[in-house]
Amino acid sequence: MIRFPNAKINLGLRIVSRRPDGYHNIETVFYPIRLCDALEIVPAEGGETELSLSGIVIDGESRDNLVMKAWRRLSSRFPLPPVSIFLHKVIPFGAGLGGGSADAAFLLSMVRDQFRLPLSDEELAAEASALGADCPFFLYNKPLLAKGIGDEFEPVELTLKSYKMVLVKPPVAVPTAVAYSLVKPADPEEPVRDTIARPVMEWRDRLVNDFEKSVFARFPEIGAIKERLYETGAVYASMSGSGSSVFGLFDNRSGIDTDFPDCFVWTGDCAL
Repeated sequence: MIRFPNAKINLGLRIVSRRPDGYHNIETVFYPIRLCDALEIVPAEGGETELSLSGIVIDGESRDNLVMKAWRRLSSRFPLPPVSIFLHKVIPFGAGLGGGSADAAFLLSMVRDQFRLPLSDEELAAEASALGADCPFFLYNKPLLAKGIGDEFEPVELTLKSYKMVLVKPPVAVPTAVAYSLVKPADPEEPVRDTIARPVMEWRDRLVNDFEKSVFARFPEIGAIKERLYETGAVYASMSGSGSSVFGLFDNRSGIDTDFPDCFVWTGDCAL
């Protein structure tokens, strides 16, 4: 069985308040995009489940990969036979695109389907939530307003299918903990749900990512990418999550500049 876990972008990201548990309440819209990894599971030739990685090199041991953690959650509940898992990484990590969470969520769904496990959608979402706040989003894979710590979802009516996206990931990493430490929580003047309902042409300076101010100050090259996307015709541009990727939405499909030296660059239509 093979499937293609996709990335997401954040449309707006407001840090609303700090919680007693040390986390933060946020408001953002998760929007799925076509940038994908490839994930395959096949019967194992040996006696143990193993993960093989290709594509973008990921630091750390494969057993610590979120995909393996997802496997262990289900194998601890059900008598699963060993499998060989192959993950080809295309989605950059440390980019605010949710690639690791997508891989884990897709693995959960694939294992349920492959072995016909008696898990409802709600139970599968609970397993995903235990792996990461945004993991359940990739089981739904449609535009959703996310609140709480990014684990409370509400439907939103939104499509960007008429736009083309340019996504740029510079060779810098923004530690999430550092990004949060530099942000002062505050209630937005306009909720993200209301802003997202406006025409895309009105999003600039309204649909805000609260991380940008402090991240751009520390990593000016990220802010420069956003400015260049606007200079080359984007109708809206923003950093995704806590960075370091930046995306631009274009309604003019000719002459889009994708020359960003030393950066990962992806272009595609804004629809799965």
